[in-house]
This record gives sequence, C-alpha cells and structure tokens, in this order.
Amino acid sequence: MFVVGVISDTHGLLRPEACAALAGSNAIIHGGDIGRLEIVERLGEIAPVTAVRGNVDVMPWAESLSLTHTVVLDRVPIFVIHDRADVARYPVPPKVRVVIYGHSHKASAEVRENGVLWFNPGSAGPRRFRLPVSVGKLRLDEAGAIEPEVIYLLP
Repeated sequence: MFVVGVISDTHGLLRPEACAALAGSNAIIHGGDIGRLEIVERLGEIAPVTAVRGNVDVMPWAESLSLTHTVVLDRVPIFVIHDRADVARYPVPPKVRVVIYGHSHKASAEVRENGVLWFNPGSAGPRRFRLPVSVGKLRLDEAGAIEPEVIYLLP
C-alpha cells in the first residue's frame, strides 16, 4: 500500500496535528496557498513533497512553484492545481486518475467523468468560514484502487 498525504491551504500555519496525520506517508502533495517556505521544508522531513503555488503564494520563494503539476506516484498519474476553476485554463492531462486541488477550504472526494477522482483535503491552516480543519490521504493499492480519506483535525 502506497500512502499519499494530501494537504492544502495552510496559509502559513502547519499544525502539529497535520504533521501527525501525515506521518507514515510515502509522499505528500500540497495543493497550494502554502504561505511560507518553511512549511514545505517541514513536510519534506516527513516525506517527499510535490507542491503547487496558490493565490496567496506571491513571495519570491514561491516563484519556483508551478501553478499546476503532474506527478506519477506508485504508477498513478496525479494532477495538482490550486483552484479547480483554473482547469479551464490548465486542462487536466489525459490518463490522469486523480486531480488534487484546494482553494475552497471544503473537503471533497468525488469521482467524475472518466472515473477521475477529484480530491480536496480541505484547509489545514487557520480556520476560515467556520469550516473544519482537515488534511487527507490517498491509499493506492497494488491492484490500482484509490481510496481517499479526509482526516478532520478540528471540527
């Protein structure tokens, strides 16, 4: 079993609870609105990190981050974009099985057209809009199944 930790919208705050929930991941994906370079560095102490730039990532350290990124983890192609509305400008590449996004702060896991899983882990940073604080995990098994999980850190 290959485990992908998924986090988004930290906005400069990496909670100890988020690190604990992501511990044991084989890889971590950050869906943008990181807020500070130190967050990517700290996540990198847990597992290798793939991150995209979100709309609040405007400081010079974030210039090296792409707006989108496609990564293959355990033979599963995953497309990462901060705001799913931007898919109109940056289309999902063919053969992608998972789209990871953030921005809305609302956790969601839905299988859409062509069997593609669209997964938003919610927001792990400062609480906004009275929404829960959460991260996510994707479990990729040897048979190719993908099991999403939202982990609520604060209700």
